This record gives sequence, structure tokens and C-alpha cells, in this order.
Amino acid sequence: METTQNISSELEAQLMLLAASNHEFETLRTLLRNSSANVQDPQTGYTPLHSAIAACKHSSIQPTESSDTPALVNGQTNGHYSSASSERIQSDSLESGSKTMRLLLQNGAIWNDLDKSNRTPGCLALELGLTVLYDIMVDAGVRAEMLLNRLDDYEVLQDECEDEDEDEESKPQEIGKGIIQDDFLGETIKVALTDADAAQSQPHLNADNQDITSEAYLRSDLIFSPDRLLDEGRNGVMMAWESEIMERTAELLAPKDGLRILNIGHGMGIIDASFQATSPVSHHIIEAHPEVLTQMKTNGWLEKSNVRVHEGRWQDVVPKLIEEAILFDVIYFDTFAEDYKALHDFFSEYVIGLLDNGGKWGFFNGLGADRQICYDVYIKVTEMDLFEAGYDVQWVTLKVPDLEESKAWKGVKRRYFTLNEYKLPICAFLS
Repeated sequence: METTQNISSELEAQLMLLAASNHEFETLRTLLRNSSANVQDPQTGYTPLHSAIAACKHSSIQPTESSDTPALVNGQTNGHYSSASSERIQSDSLESGSKTMRLLLQNGAIWNDLDKSNRTPGCLALELGLTVLYDIMVDAGVRAEMLLNRLDDYEVLQDECEDEDEDEESKPQEIGKGIIQDDFLGETIKVALTDADAAQSQPHLNADNQDITSEAYLRSDLIFSPDRLLDEGRNGVMMAWESEIMERTAELLAPKDGLRILNIGHGMGIIDASFQATSPVSHHIIEAHPEVLTQMKTNGWLEKSNVRVHEGRWQDVVPKLIEEAILFDVIYFDTFAEDYKALHDFFSEYVIGLLDNGGKWGFFNGLGADRQICYDVYIKVTEMDLFEAGYDVQWVTLKVPDLEESKAWKGVKRRYFTLNEYKLPICAFLS
């Protein structure tokens, strides 16, 4: 009996993958009534989303002549019509592929499931140059992240208001085992809450990258060298290749001398050195790691007349600065081993009490930077959350040096940035 059920499940999975690959919308919709949208091919690891995208790879194959083809005139060759016909076929394939993908996503397909080649569906679309399909996957990632963030908020509210009635209409609804449904951005979507998508709220999908907690980092011994700062697990905390990013950030945040500056996270001191070059009237630095603080003392940071070093976690120090009513023209946020929630808490709860009118603030934009689609998803999520919190953000694109060619990662376990471009954020209060 169990063997029969296994064969039936395997057959349903293959039928699902085949229907997705052929963009058979009605067949797929029928199968989805009783089957998961997250089956995988045992050889390739393809999910239905992978299959729907991969099928569009062949959309530019030249069509054969048919009776519909207009007669050729002198000076025209068979290729005269092949280009237009090819474009039409490609357009039709992308349209049917898009429709198939949206159906799968509406039925709980996981946006960042990995195939055997360690690619998400979005990675595959990007690899094949299918921009339209890639954008669909980015938007799916944004919706999933925003929805999961909403669930986190509901859990907090439930803890704080256990005696209050919840608004059941606005709360995401569980409609089946491991499936939640929510009306988000004007459409109904389902997100599968499985072990496979538990990593959706994490910027790194590489299985070799283990989560590093802030508590563990602050207890770890650090390895200092001229071109890098590593923790005891040889995870990259800060690297010299970031210098151009930090220098450009300082130029944009502090375009003139004599400003009041707050930097959260000293690290190797790259951006603090750039800030010091602008002769700030005051320069506050928050640093939590005891060994970095020792290094700061050795390097003379505590002896600078315009510098005030705050020892401790920013979560403990920032409220005290707000109590003292200290305002800044420039704020930079670059902590290690903290997730997006920490950044969100900082700009939604604290920046308003620290940044003076007309001031600017920024942060190191490294969430999801070991995979292009994750980076693009986090940029969109951050931009939406910044707007909701009352900030405008401008993104400045910087080229990242070839870190493989320069062997920057040699001896480093965690490669926290593997992309070709860095999106530098400059934020200010909305007008």
C-alpha cells in the first residue's frame, strides 16, 4: 500500500513538473487542487517554477515556414520573417510562462527553493536573461518577506495584548497544514510555511553559511590584519576592499566640514577615518566588541578631541543619546551579525530621535549580497519599509572590484558580498 502511494505521489510530481514546463495552465490548475506546488525533480531538483522558467529558454527557436508566411519579394530572404516570427514566439512563451508562474505562486510555490545546482527560480531566470520572469520572482520574494514580517509583528502583538481581541479580517489566515493566506498589495497569495522556506527571512541561502549571532560574535576572539577583520570562525567582519564604498558613503553623507556625526559599528575604522577627514564638530562612535575597543584605544581614537566613543550595544547606547537630546547631521549604521529586523528597528524607532532636520543617514547595504535575487528583494523590502517609516532613499550604484581575481576572500570562510555592484543608500526625512 505504501509503495503504491509513493508511486502515485511520484507520478503526480512528474505530471506537475511536465504541466509547468509546457505552460499547461488548466492542467496545472487541476493538479494544484490536490498536489503541492513545491514538488521537485529528483535528478535536477527543479520545482514547477524552475520548470516553467527553463521552458522559456527555447522560446527563440526559429519557426518553420507555414502557409501564413507572406510571400517573399525580390531582395528578401527566408530570414526576413524569421526575426519577427521568433520575437512573436518568444513573447508568447514569456506570456504563458508568466501566467504559469503566477498561478504557482498564488498556490504556495516557494520563491527561493534551490535546485541541484544551488539556483533559485529567480537565479535561473537571471542566468537565462529572462528579465520579465526574473522581475516576477523578485516581486514574489518581496511579498513573501513582507508577509513573514507581518506574521512576526502579529506574534509580538499577541504576546503584548493577550487579553485583547484580534482583528481576524486583517490577520493572515491558515488555510491548511503549513499554508497561510493573506490579502497583500491587492491580491490573494499563499505562502507555504515549510522547512524549505524557513530560510526566506535569512539573507544567505548558501548551506555552507551557518548563522552567526550577535551574542556569539561579541564573545569571539577577533583576527586583525591590515586588509581584513575576521571572527574566530574566520568569517569576514570587514574587509579592506570596502574602502571605496566607505569613502564614497562618507562623501555623500558628509559633503562639508563641521558636521555632527554618529557612526554605529567601528570595525576596521574605514568610514570613521573618512568622517574624521571632514573635521566634524563632534564624532560619536558606538562599538560593542571589546577587542575592537581595545584596538581603537591603541590607534588613538579615544584621544581625539572631537571623538566620543560609546562602549556597548547600540540598543543600549542609542536610547541614552536620545535622552540627552543629542542630535546629528550624519548617521551611519554598520553592525555585524544582526538581521534585517535590527536595521528595521533602528530606522523605524530611533533615527527620528537622533537625526536633525536636513540631516542624512545611511547603512551598509549587504543583506542578501551573496545572491543577486536576495539582494534585489531586500532592497525593495527596505525601500518600502523606509517609505512607511517616513524616509526617502536614493540608491547610488558602485562597481565592486573583482574579489575573486584579487583573492580577497582567500582564507575567509564567509563571503558576505559576491556581487558585481553595490547599491549605496542615502536616506533623509521625506519632505
